[in-house]
Amino acid sequence: MPPVIALIGRPNVGKSTLFNRLARRSKAITHDRPGVTRDRLEVRAFLDGREVTLVDTGGMVPDDPDRLGRMVMEQAQAAIGQAHLVLFVTDARDGLMALDHEVAEMLRQCAKPVLVAVNKADGEERAGELSAEFYSLGFPLVAVSAAHGRGIPELQETIADLLPPEEDAREEDALRREDGEEASRPLRLAMLGRPNAGKSSLVNALVGETRLIVSEVPGTTRDAVDVAFTRAGKQYVFVDTAGVRKKARIDDELERHTATRALNIAKRANVAVLVIDAEGGVGTQDKKLIAFLDKEKTPFLVAINKIDLIPKDRMLGLKKDLSEELRICPHVPVLYVSAFRKKGLGQILETAEAIRVECAIRVGTGELNRVMRQVLDRHQPPMVKGRRAKFYYLTQTAAEPPTFVFFVNDIERVKPSYAKYVENQLRRLFGLTMAPLRILFRSSHTPKE
Repeated sequence: MPPVIALIGRPNVGKSTLFNRLARRSKAITHDRPGVTRDRLEVRAFLDGREVTLVDTGGMVPDDPDRLGRMVMEQAQAAIGQAHLVLFVTDARDGLMALDHEVAEMLRQCAKPVLVAVNKADGEERAGELSAEFYSLGFPLVAVSAAHGRGIPELQETIADLLPPEEDAREEDALRREDGEEASRPLRLAMLGRPNAGKSSLVNALVGETRLIVSEVPGTTRDAVDVAFTRAGKQYVFVDTAGVRKKARIDDELERHTATRALNIAKRANVAVLVIDAEGGVGTQDKKLIAFLDKEKTPFLVAINKIDLIPKDRMLGLKKDLSEELRICPHVPVLYVSAFRKKGLGQILETAEAIRVECAIRVGTGELNRVMRQVLDRHQPPMVKGRRAKFYYLTQTAAEPPTFVFFVNDIERVKPSYAKYVENQLRRLFGLTMAPLRILFRSSHTPKE
């Protein structure tokens, strides 16, 4: 594993901006509002030619009376515990504050190398003046401006000097390649749902540690947090996202941004896990999320959480409601789980693995046309204005999700009901029971060779 660098500091000193600058991507949400970051965010990056793991954390407030603030502190302390180097971020504009001294005292006790990044030191001519008082903390120091990129090369060089010696893994990698071993791609699962559905609780229960902050306060999760873990030799990455409410109820710029980000992440995941709170039932927003995922042809499963709180008579009604909403995509698996009781959790990974396998399927053109010709001859297209659609040729043009293109004489003669029949037959013949399918029809006046 690459060495871990944890970015630590009090709220609103620019940790996330510096994190994004070092990572060279907008991984963490940045905002003028203090306390935006809460969970630990991790990303692989290269600093001065060295691969590292950067960890962004929430603002540290020792002895914070707020329960959520204490949980943010616990996440930051966990990041310090796993770090090879602590990057202590301070604010040159605010100057050295009492809270900085408290954080510094905590870091002195952790027995880890510490480097102070005096952020917001805008202007090279004033950098020395702005950072002078921070030398009293007793740690090595670099003045930077994360927003403008000033001092970043010097910071990277200093980080490289303070990290433990790099282990030469090239020989091991070469041997692994000679043996034909290749690291399989981790399965990325995006957790999606309304606020307080239990997305973070499910991730914590599956990973086996309190990796994400769980609170009854809606909107606790803001950033999209990657949680990587290995089980039975297989690699997984859960991406926990912010809860998505109705657009009409969102009057906050930050929440609007986090909701949009959650939807985009779900589209790019290998499998999305739509988490629904069994107590709240299938709400209007859940229905909209189902429609969104189906329209985007995103591979997904539905996890009904908190079933331990639902009596049997209500469970029957819940299942009926969900079956009704999934009529547009009846292939989607539905799992009934409890993060609190750790009930049914193993099904999530097993089902997601099966969906990914189906999404990657490739069917040869010859086999497709041979099998589907029998299907089309057995049940011909209906007459439209006195004529039938004539199917010339079929091919699979993509996987993830499987995409099939039919060339016909006139797409206007292919009724939706017949298109559904064709999709159902493809699913039956090739074992595509859970993956979304994209079925396209193209007009062509000549058969394809």
